[in-house]
Amino acid sequence: MRLILLGPPGAGKGTQAKILIEAYGIPQLSTGEILRSAIVAKTSLGLEVKEIVDRGDLVSDAVVNGIVSERLDADDCKSGFILDGFPRTIAQAEALDMMLVDKGMKLDAVVEIKADADELVRRVIQRARELGGVRADDNEEVLRKRLDVYKDQTAPLVAYYTEDGLLKAVDGMAPVDEVTAAIRVAIAH
Repeated sequence: MRLILLGPPGAGKGTQAKILIEAYGIPQLSTGEILRSAIVAKTSLGLEVKEIVDRGDLVSDAVVNGIVSERLDADDCKSGFILDGFPRTIAQAEALDMMLVDKGMKLDAVVEIKADADELVRRVIQRARELGGVRADDNEEVLRKRLDVYKDQTAPLVAYYTEDGLLKAVDGMAPVDEVTAAIRVAIAH
């Protein structure tokens, strides 16, 4: 199973990816987590992107495409994967299409987790409180900027993957178990 999870920041992509990992025994490839790990480890990549992430801006396509391509070559991705946070733009989607062709792979589905922006702000603020503000990007100002960036740059992927017949939309405002059930139904077809 090769999936992409699409949706605005805080929509539950990470939560659903963890559930799907268990169900299908495939890895989650979260560019956000890869980048945050690099920041914490203070690698050269981490130092390069820390300032960008703290502002709520997106990391360059060249850096992200390279990370994803390298990760797709890992043995644990041979039987499938869940992409979370990639692609974010049409250019990244086109690069992913080329990567997959080069690697002899194809996507099975793209799941869009739809969610209300104001509810997402409330969720992320709550997550920051519960986790003690662990993530620098878990504040309202940065989140609203990330939602604007998502709307401008990532939302066009809905049309891109609809044209390919791969897009399956689910209601991300439902309880977690209902979202999971909707995703399972969507990817089964």
